Amino acid sequence: MTAYTAETIEAFRNLTTASVSDGLQSLGVHGYLSSEIRLQVGSKVVGPAVTVREEPTDLAEPPTHALELIDAADPGSVVVIAVGESNVAVWGGLMTAGAVANGLAGAVLDAGVRDVEEIRRDFGFTVFARATTPATTVGRFRTVSANEPVTCGGVVVTPGDLIVGDSDGVVAVPAALVEQTLAAATEIEEREKAQTKLILEAGSFAAGLEKYGRI
Repeated sequence: MTAYTAETIEAFRNLTTASVSDGLQSLGVHGYLSSEIRLQVGSKVVGPAVTVREEPTDLAEPPTHALELIDAADPGSVVVIAVGESNVAVWGGLMTAGAVANGLAGAVLDAGVRDVEEIRRDFGFTVFARATTPATTVGRFRTVSANEPVTCGGVVVTPGDLIVGDSDGVVAVPAALVEQTLAAATEIEEREKAQTKLILEAGSFAAGLEKYGRI
């Protein structure tokens, strides 16, 4: 899996997902996940993706691939689970405990999460999900693969892609475009800071728009 330097991770932490999304878009790539996948607990997350895919089942099977991945993933990883169903929870308190014990950075779920009160109280672990729900996946969904490309929130996420998430949402940056996206997003934020300064000094939004042409 792709490894990123601490400097790269920190640089993305200092950028908003809006700037990261715009920077990636300037390279011709749509990277922002569905807005239905929102921050449910925790705070900003930046880290390489490790992935799990699930599918419907009538069998009462444990989420084997996800459980094994929690122990196998490198510290700092973000677990991405693709289901496409908000009314089942593919993540909860025990999985969070395992993730924290192994130094994982967060989870992004194209599904629901449960035990949010416990996660907030005991761990402060970051989870993005479509919804909160008490319903288990057991007897409804099963894991079928790990660390293969998955579609999460309408975006194909490949293991090693850089996940950047904050209160605005989640962006998946393809590993091959991380440095280009960082440069583009940094430039965007620098321009916005200068534009904001001009607007405040001039007392005019039109003045900032005229010079920088950015809304």
